[in-house]
Amino acid sequence: MTFRHRLAAVVLPPAEDDGGQPLPERGWRATVVGMHVISAALWALAVISVASAEVVDGGDRGPVLAVLGALALSYAFAGGPALSGGHRWRALVHLVVVVVSFGLIGALAPGLLFLLFLAYPQVWFVVQGTRTGVLWTVLLAVASAIGPVTGVGAGESTLEVLRESVISLVFSLALGLWISHVLRQSAERASLIAELERTRAQVADLNHAQGMAAERERLAREVHDTLAQGYTSIVVLAQTAAAALPGSPAVAAERLSVIEEVARENLAEARAMVAAFAPVALDSATLVEALERLVERFGRETGLATRLDTSALGNGGAELSRSEEIVLLRGAQEALANVRRHAAATAVVLRVSRIGTDGAGQVSVHVEDDGVGFDPAASGVGLAGLRDRAEEVGGAVDVVSAPGEGTRVTVRVPAR
Repeated sequence: MTFRHRLAAVVLPPAEDDGGQPLPERGWRATVVGMHVISAALWALAVISVASAEVVDGGDRGPVLAVLGALALSYAFAGGPALSGGHRWRALVHLVVVVVSFGLIGALAPGLLFLLFLAYPQVWFVVQGTRTGVLWTVLLAVASAIGPVTGVGAGESTLEVLRESVISLVFSLALGLWISHVLRQSAERASLIAELERTRAQVADLNHAQGMAAERERLAREVHDTLAQGYTSIVVLAQTAAAALPGSPAVAAERLSVIEEVARENLAEARAMVAAFAPVALDSATLVEALERLVERFGRETGLATRLDTSALGNGGAELSRSEEIVLLRGAQEALANVRRHAAATAVVLRVSRIGTDGAGQVSVHVEDDGVGFDPAASGVGLAGLRDRAEEVGGAVDVVSAPGEGTRVTVRVPAR
């Protein structure tokens, strides 16, 4: 490291404040403009004072005006740019000029030492560091007091000069420390605001991602519970129609009619899905009516003995929200689809029941078959999605089955 860099490390602050964060640009620009205005005003007052011979001892104004000119040039080309930050050597040049100039002013024109009220804040604004500010403030105070104390400057006793210098130094240190504290707080506040903005942007991104994931999950469940099952029915019906066509045209025609019906319902479900509507089966029907149509069509499609039992529902019916009705309907559809694909059953019973009192009861849909059964621990995507649906409305799904013993699927939701 060269001597120049070592010197800069000692007498100049880092490019950032003590908190390690860049100073707030907008507030800092306003402060710089204010400092420019005050500097110009006090410098003009000093020139007027010298011109009127009120502060110059011995009547020779030339050296004093030269010192003021040096201060003005230093501020214009070094101090002013240094206030904007990033000009470390300009700051050093300006500080050296200020200290030397006020040493000369103390000797030539002590009456101009009121300019210290401008110089001290400049020190703190230029250095932006507490320890560095204290160092340059002490140097400036000592330099400005040398002339009056040694008697080179006119006037006052040594004790009076020292008293005024100490008061000025204490005041400037207090002012500088306060300025440093304010700047540090401003930087911390700006850092906190920036962190909050980054956090808010991250939260917005996470919410967006979660929303997209939830929408994908919703669409996947809807496709599985509606379109996929409808297409499965169409495939099975087409196969049975093809098999019946040579010997039983009437049966084949009936299967084709059901295929058309299922295809139309699938089309309607697809449109409802795109528009985020409720299931078509619930558009103009109650839950019980939708389940009746579902059971009746399932029997026609599969040829199984099917039955809907609502005796345990009670006279009050199922007073449910639309989202709860959708969960029960989708549960019945999923359970019947599994019977079609896996159960090899001969009979299916769908029961709707209600237990408990208003506000604390439950409405359940049970789908029970006499098929081959399975291990519930190995349930697939459909039942997992059905459980997710039920949990969203505070419900639950139970599956009771064993190989060779049939299956009972129960979907429960809270009743009002």
